[in-house]
Amino acid sequence: MLKAVLLGLVLLGPQVLAHSQALLPNRDDGEFKKMIGDGDFTRLSTRLDSLNMDIQKKGLHDYPESKGKLLTGYEYGEFFDWDLYFENVYLSYYGVNKYDFTNFKLFLDRQEPNGFISRTIGVKYPKPKQMFKPFLAQIAVLGSKQNDDNYEWLRGKYYERLKKYVRHWFEYDADHNGLPVWNSSDASGMDNQISRSGDFDASQDEGVDLACYLVRELRAMAIIADKLGDTTGHRVYLDHADRLAKTINDVFWDEKDGFYYDRNEKTGKQIRVKSVAGFMPLWAGVASPKQADRLVYDHLLNKEEFWLKYPVASYAKTEPDFYQGSREGECNWRGPTWIPANYMIFHGLIRYGYKDAARELAIKAFRMALDLNTNTREYYDSDSGSGNGMNPFWGWSSLAYVMPLDYVNGYDPMDLTSEIRPLIKEQLGIEF
Repeated sequence: MLKAVLLGLVLLGPQVLAHSQALLPNRDDGEFKKMIGDGDFTRLSTRLDSLNMDIQKKGLHDYPESKGKLLTGYEYGEFFDWDLYFENVYLSYYGVNKYDFTNFKLFLDRQEPNGFISRTIGVKYPKPKQMFKPFLAQIAVLGSKQNDDNYEWLRGKYYERLKKYVRHWFEYDADHNGLPVWNSSDASGMDNQISRSGDFDASQDEGVDLACYLVRELRAMAIIADKLGDTTGHRVYLDHADRLAKTINDVFWDEKDGFYYDRNEKTGKQIRVKSVAGFMPLWAGVASPKQADRLVYDHLLNKEEFWLKYPVASYAKTEPDFYQGSREGECNWRGPTWIPANYMIFHGLIRYGYKDAARELAIKAFRMALDLNTNTREYYDSDSGSGNGMNPFWGWSSLAYVMPLDYVNGYDPMDLTSEIRPLIKEQLGIEF
């Protein structure tokens, strides 16, 4: 009902919307409205209503093995790994958590005996050799925190499968230096960064992004272990996360360039490609303050590399294979802006105290998605801000709309130790 009221008010105009504040319970949007402007504040309600309608009509699917609806940003009914994490982060702003559980359980129910879990479910893009990126434990924590902090549903089968899954990730480590490898650029999710992560089944790239995801995954496992009374597991996972964080800085950091480069496991040499993956140590909290300074001032805010008109570019503009758009329908990670990377970097900037840069990034991403495009898009041109890929898109790009809200509230739903707040529902009065 409230959604219908909001939509009607928006159509009547901003004066009527302003008059309607009494209809919106617990509303405290003054600083948020000031940050984005009255016009965008009015347009936001309409955009979120449309986006949420797309999720409900096109993004929720039945699947033969599932006991409930599954969530996806793709109408053709394929279910992907890290997409699921960010899609559920977005829904947490409304207090919706059911799809943390339905998708999670289906993926773990399909686990192979050695711990392998494919990163996709569906028939269009099967990935029988590519592991689910290290986000499953983080999904479990995200859902459990919204379910009265109840982790008992994991006890037994799912906790044991999570342990096997995390252990299997560290079996992709032929030189035993503690750093697993990506199967390929496709497996990394940065689909066509082949010069960094290799083509299908190359299995050579010790990715800084992969290692950072695993630091977070290990810390999520430590939380789960603690909640289930596994004191040994809690200590083991925390120790492993600390060791891996140190290895990231020992192996990937290049002091001369002030950047984190991947390493080729087969040659032992750094892969000197400047990718948005190099900023993941900010998100994972493993960079030192001095390293963070170099990353931010030498590279992130560099208008010749990543800080283009609509940052953050997924590839430094100085890379020889940088390009915008899509040549043959591919998802392009060699230049365009992808919102989930922006979202992680934004929260990394907040973590390290770069508030001005974080604020600018939040505003640029928000206005790019809302003002320059009539629909939410899969990814965006970092020079022009125009959308690419699926049109409309209702997956992880939805996070562009919440970054200013996070900024004014000092909030991060990805923080493994903080509570989850349904900010859109509480402060904007919008229901999913």
